[in-house]
Amino acid sequence: MTDAPRRSDASRAAILRAARIRFSRDGYQRATIRAIAADAEIDPSMVMRYFGNKERLFAAAVDIDLRLPDVAGLPAEGLGAALVRHFLHRWEEDPTADALLTLLRSAATDETAAERVRGIFRDQILPIVRRVAGDEHEAGERAGLLATQMLGLAMCRHILRLPPVAAMPAETVVERIGPTVQRYLTGTS
Repeated sequence: MTDAPRRSDASRAAILRAARIRFSRDGYQRATIRAIAADAEIDPSMVMRYFGNKERLFAAAVDIDLRLPDVAGLPAEGLGAALVRHFLHRWEEDPTADALLTLLRSAATDETAAERVRGIFRDQILPIVRRVAGDEHEAGERAGLLATQMLGLAMCRHILRLPPVAAMPAETVVERIGPTVQRYLTGTS
């Protein structure tokens, strides 16, 4: 009896790992349930049993909690650097980083993935910036600019792997990009 839940959890985890890799490599449109199942060494019917369809599998594969820090506990003048450091940690040291990068790769060519990025922006980034900026209109603009900086950094550092940016030590990235993000958040550098 106790083996069934463990096998089920292991099967789900294998499917999600295979899905992240396949979606990352092929994009949402070209990835198939059959290919993901083959990569996970599982029958395609099991993928459907656990996730129902490709859209729900994709949503599960890129279910991302950015785990943003509580900005109320941070000094206002250090918010930019703290957020850049946080994102770098999420991309470079967190075992779930592949989901973030899969989503970013897919969002460039697929509307479903792009909508998922917009949802993360709306539900996770915008509320943080609202706490800092106050004004609703200004918070939206500031959050949008913050997103351009962080998504651009992820794209250049981890997907395109531009040599100067990819090779730059994390603390150098924080020192150089932190003031820009600070300006986006508070209007000061």
